[in-house]
Amino acid sequence: MSAESLLRAELHGCRQTVKRLRYIAVSIAVFAGSLTAAEKATVISSSGVMENGAATAWAPESTSRGVLIHSRLRNGSPLKEFRAVGVIDALPGTVFAVLDDTDTYPRFMPYTSECRVLKREKDWVLAYQRLELPLVSDRDYTLRTRHDSWSGPDGPIYRMRWEPANDLGPAVRPGVLRVNMCEGGWLLEPDGAASTRATYLIYTDSGGAIPPLIANNGSRVAIRKIFEAIRKQVKDPKYAAARN
Repeated sequence: MSAESLLRAELHGCRQTVKRLRYIAVSIAVFAGSLTAAEKATVISSSGVMENGAATAWAPESTSRGVLIHSRLRNGSPLKEFRAVGVIDALPGTVFAVLDDTDTYPRFMPYTSECRVLKREKDWVLAYQRLELPLVSDRDYTLRTRHDSWSGPDGPIYRMRWEPANDLGPAVRPGVLRVNMCEGGWLLEPDGAASTRATYLIYTDSGGAIPPLIANNGSRVAIRKIFEAIRKQVKDPKYAAARN
């Protein structure tokens, strides 16, 4: 190979590296909510949800039932933050309609025994949820979920992000443990003509005396169950008219 050819190859490699770094920066900015509508439209796909400004690497954990799970430790806690990616056989607008149908969660979402919308505005929902978990007492919390969408190169992209808002929900109930840490979100991107690449992020502390090893494993199990539940729910004809 001539010197000129080697130089061209090196320049091409540099351009590709710059492109990848720019893509990572834009993806993180999208979930941080700092991009304009025009800048959002340049994003093809994303590597995560709500990166929280952290630069620590995600470690692969498992691939099972069509869900790839990564995890990392956060804020020095033994509890892990999880990121899961899987394909759902429905358009992003349909998947969003399922996730936004908060009142019906007890019918299909795992462990959810009660879910009540306390207030709904154009771009956010305040909802109370109660969970029935195996072997431990019930948990509950109130979450404020913000959502938005924008046009991507392959179609609409939807984002949901939630955080605790217990001060705006019902008081603590006897026999039910209040969860004070539950942060997460969804990113729903087109994947082909009729599917969605769904990215799910969750960091939670369910409290009580549950050892971190058991709590982390419980999160892994719950993540797979959530994907299974959504994949089934999107087939309900009630969501057929969802905007896509």
